[in-house]
Amino acid sequence: NNMNKFLEKLRPLSGSEAPRLPQDPVGMRQQLQEELEEVKARLQPYMAEAHELVGWNLEGLRQQLKPYTMDLMEQVALRVQELQEQLRVVGEDTKAQLLGGVDEARALLQELQSRVVNHTGRFREFFHPYAESLVSGIGRHVQELHRRVASHAPASPARLSRCVQVLSRKLTLKAKALHTRIQQNLDQLRDELSRAFAGTGTEEGAGPDPQMLSEEVRQRLQAFRQDTYLQIAAFTQAIDQETEEVQQQLAPPPPGHSAFTPEFQQTDSGKVLSKLQA
Repeated sequence: NNMNKFLEKLRPLSGSEAPRLPQDPVGMRQQLQEELEEVKARLQPYMAEAHELVGWNLEGLRQQLKPYTMDLMEQVALRVQELQEQLRVVGEDTKAQLLGGVDEARALLQELQSRVVNHTGRFREFFHPYAESLVSGIGRHVQELHRRVASHAPASPARLSRCVQVLSRKLTLKAKALHTRIQQNLDQLRDELSRAFAGTGTEEGAGPDPQMLSEEVRQRLQAFRQDTYLQIAAFTQAIDQETEEVQQQLAPPPPGHSAFTPEFQQTDSGKVLSKLQA
């Protein structure tokens, strides 16, 4: 009721005819400013609650997606450890083979190359379901967010739907891009390790240095794990950034924001009325 009365006083400002200046324009502006402050004071609790609820639900979405990225990191760690065990070359048996004749060294290196191809292929197969789960989880949890926010987001249903669709599309594309980059990292690791085992010298009866070969394998695996972790962490940051943008689009400004304290100056009356109605 207060808002209706308040806007009724402003209706002459929005007519097609030239506005009639009040007898006391300064006093009128002061009265409108005071009444706007009263309306603002009544609205503030609702704005604060809506702002808090939208932010709380978006934080919930971030927490729901966190286990998916944690699963990705755990799988990377497990598969790297498994691959490292399969490629362990510093041991009494393998050391004897590498330091033995050329034929023995070459046979072991070929076996290690086969292990690289086999286990990086298994890595890809194990990893795929987790990446797919992330993509499907994004779609499901964003739709849940839509349902939770719909009842108290100040944005219109059309705007809310548009924001949610954009968020879902962006996160899905980023998740698929993450999967692709990890696969590329894995392909690069496979090629680097294969070259490491193929390029060690076995000519002239000299076998490769087992310690150096083991160190190279360790460094390659560590670099792969670190790069992959960084890419997963960057994806997690992207989730935070994208949801923060949505919060700014959906949530009203916090109480006390300048958007709710317009000044009644000699400006275009239509713009003033539009701003007050908003």
